Amino acid sequence: MISTSQFKNGIIIKLNNERYEILEYQLVKMQQRQPIVSTKLKNIKTGNVLEQKFRSGDKFEEVYLEEKPIQYLYHEGSRYYFMDSEAYHEVVVSAELLGNKVSFLKDNSEATGQYCGEELISVELPSSVILEVTETEPGVRGDTAKSGTKPAKVETGVAIKVPLFVNSGDKIRVDTRTGLYVERV
Repeated sequence: MISTSQFKNGIIIKLNNERYEILEYQLVKMQQRQPIVSTKLKNIKTGNVLEQKFRSGDKFEEVYLEEKPIQYLYHEGSRYYFMDSEAYHEVVVSAELLGNKVSFLKDNSEATGQYCGEELISVELPSSVILEVTETEPGVRGDTAKSGTKPAKVETGVAIKVPLFVNSGDKIRVDTRTGLYVERV
């Protein structure tokens, strides 16, 4: 059991037989009344965000997650296929669960699956991935002194902003959390 005084961002609790991740929380003290904890919760399954207030001292069941290494194999439509690297069985993930992370998935790339029991709840990618630039305008001599950017399409099909000196065929490191260019590799 977890009390409202132990709330932290990222903790997963069970509320009304649903699992919720705590996105934000704040203790609100009121004069001559019991303090309340105002929270912003995200439903793990549906992704819906709701704001909920609890009395200070309320207790909830904490959900423990197990992390396992998984490997991305391929996708068909909106279904993405991963392999559990420990048990060597196939795991099917919907595009809704992955969200914008699908933009950075390459064949045979490694990831971490967070499981609650036998159910896969979320997929975490490494903080950055190396992708090849497939399409971009060529850099013009003399433009490298400016700190400008240009659009570039990478091998996964997503378009990101890169510095002017990056050309087609270059490999670049991209931050998977923000989708921003980090460096040329």
